[in-house]
Amino acid sequence: MLKILLVEDDLDLALTLVQFLELEGMVCDHASNGIAGLKFLEDYRYDVVLLDINMPRLDGLSVCQQLRDKGNDIPVLMLTARDQLSQKVEGFKAGSDDYLVKPFELEELIVRIEALSRRRSGQVQKLTCADLEMNLTSREVIRAGVQIKLSPILWKLLECLMRAAQTPVSRDALMDFVWGEEHPDSNSLKVHIFNLRKAVDQPFARPLIHTVSGVGFVLKEQGT
Repeated sequence: MLKILLVEDDLDLALTLVQFLELEGMVCDHASNGIAGLKFLEDYRYDVVLLDINMPRLDGLSVCQQLRDKGNDIPVLMLTARDQLSQKVEGFKAGSDDYLVKPFELEELIVRIEALSRRRSGQVQKLTCADLEMNLTSREVIRAGVQIKLSPILWKLLECLMRAAQTPVSRDALMDFVWGEEHPDSNSLKVHIFNLRKAVDQPFARPLIHTVSGVGFVLKEQGT
């Protein structure tokens, strides 16, 4: 079941959208302004965000930009009355993944939500978990202010774990992300995870990479 966050200040439109999405078998939370929307995103995990641009207190472009600056790669669909190319470009620069101009057909909204829910956003440039940061633009990994050097394979393993931070990743999913369909033997993954732990966890007080028995691995702080 998809979980959607709608950030929209038009309460009549919001009620219509929430009811329609729930009829389609989705769970939809609603925030009436950008600040409330960011609070929802801090407290809960969603598959897609529907984000109005023109809102009080904090507009949609600023909300999207803050998400990307924090390394949040949740897919964002902008809902707006604006239809000029320059304004669409502005939205994409802020980190949105798709754009839907009001008024729109509800069936089209469903199709776009389902398409976005099948991937994480490619717009994010920085991934974070606790004191660990991965900058996808500069290709740097830093933990507690210390730069960490990684081989290409270790980089891909860490990227996969960081994109799913707090959520366990199966061994098969990790190997798909790193090697595609040509999986190495299972011992190869064990060796690379061992080396990743040496680089990311061993020099520091608290481990972030944890084994999930019968599943795979998860990147998270202990106790979260």
